[in-house]
Amino acid sequence: MKLYLRGHDDRYAVEQLQLALFPDEPMEPVDAPFTGDGAISSLSAGTTYLTASAKITLGGRTAYAQRRMKTAQADVASRRRLLQNAYYAAALELREAPQWGSLSGVRPTKLTTRHLLAGGDKKSADRLLKELYHVSPERRRLCVEASLATVQAAKCLRENDISLYIGIPFCPTRCSYCSFVSASVEKLQKLLPDFLQALEREIEHVGRLVKASGKCVRTIYIGGGTPTTLSTAQIQRLMRVIAGNFDLTELIEYTVEGGRPDTLSMEKLKAIFDGGCDRMSINPQTMNDSVLECIGRRHSSEQTVNAYRDALQAGFQGINMDLIAGLPSDTPESFADSLERVLSLAPSNITVHTLALKKGADLFFERFRLPTAQEVSQMLSYAEKRLRESGYAPYYLYRQKYMSGSFENVGWCKPGFIGRYNIYMMEELHSIISLGGGGMTKINLADGKLERFHNPKFPQQYIERIEDILRQKEKAFALLP
Repeated sequence: MKLYLRGHDDRYAVEQLQLALFPDEPMEPVDAPFTGDGAISSLSAGTTYLTASAKITLGGRTAYAQRRMKTAQADVASRRRLLQNAYYAAALELREAPQWGSLSGVRPTKLTTRHLLAGGDKKSADRLLKELYHVSPERRRLCVEASLATVQAAKCLRENDISLYIGIPFCPTRCSYCSFVSASVEKLQKLLPDFLQALEREIEHVGRLVKASGKCVRTIYIGGGTPTTLSTAQIQRLMRVIAGNFDLTELIEYTVEGGRPDTLSMEKLKAIFDGGCDRMSINPQTMNDSVLECIGRRHSSEQTVNAYRDALQAGFQGINMDLIAGLPSDTPESFADSLERVLSLAPSNITVHTLALKKGADLFFERFRLPTAQEVSQMLSYAEKRLRESGYAPYYLYRQKYMSGSFENVGWCKPGFIGRYNIYMMEELHSIISLGGGGMTKINLADGKLERFHNPKFPQQYIERIEDILRQKEKAFALLP
């Protein structure tokens, strides 16, 4: 679907909305007028009014809408919202109103969180989403409640606090829906020792930088990939190196992404727990064995149950379990069964993801067995109903491009089990220092802006560029306020 901008260059604001509203239409930006299907987004400034208009043609039907505001009152944010509202109004003549209204960003909660932190309340935050962004009542409730949890988590932060992310970009095998850059251990086992050696160097270097900066590490998250792809001995050494280079006495949360149940054993779980970690994630994605086979997961639902029970026995109380709505060959009935089986285990946290079709995933080209947007909606509605009935509340929420039905991912928790790192990272409440493969360091500057530093995604590049990575960390720490 073509997109032509006239009178403005706010491509991102309109492009992301078009992707969200017409997810089945390939995006094609153009620099000149065109014929056939596509959209024209225009902006014109008069002495008194700033006027945005949108003309959308799809399947032989054409829709047009216009919105305006006082020119003297326009700033960058309001101009973008004006463009989006005009586009949204035109799109509604061609399709049903989406659940997230005219919101197109991946972090809708940032709007309501900022509103609450500025002194707003639950009702005014809901009104903001309703009147300015046309969000449905169901999504408004999710968004506002997640922001209330964010405000609660923000109260735990102090001026010099930071968080650490450590990325282990290895998995036992690659899942069909996955677009993360992770190496299959089956193919790249030989890289693991050199990768871990480079990672130890980065941990030691960052440990010195943290100490010199006077910053305090409050949360740690070891993700991937699948960190528990490592052997028990490798995990034990990694945990010792972390504990030996960072002061963990002020930690309020320490998470390891167990991920795949087929990588977990009692020995590994004990090694992680004994190393100071208090939160584990065990992610079945589905409890239907035929769906597991369809997405390339080499484990069974029984292994998931056994891994969960082993984690409890190892000492973990905070355990998250992920499910994905919209997996190939899944149905609303089998998804509901998966959720009920997870609820029967009563984990502290359950995260319900919506399948996102990323171009780097094998599944991007094999869509013929995917549930419809309506079926995904049924899955998510059932999940919300049952999770609320079972005592869970939403605590963080985000969206991704190319999601089935343009829905969302929601983290749910029992009282007292908010996943703080997830909130701090998603809401960008303080600086996150990222180590390992594919990590992205986010430095919160004194003026409220962010400075980002990326670690190489591929293990081989990470190993080869470790000296550059260490120098980059010095630049990052020099920016910390």
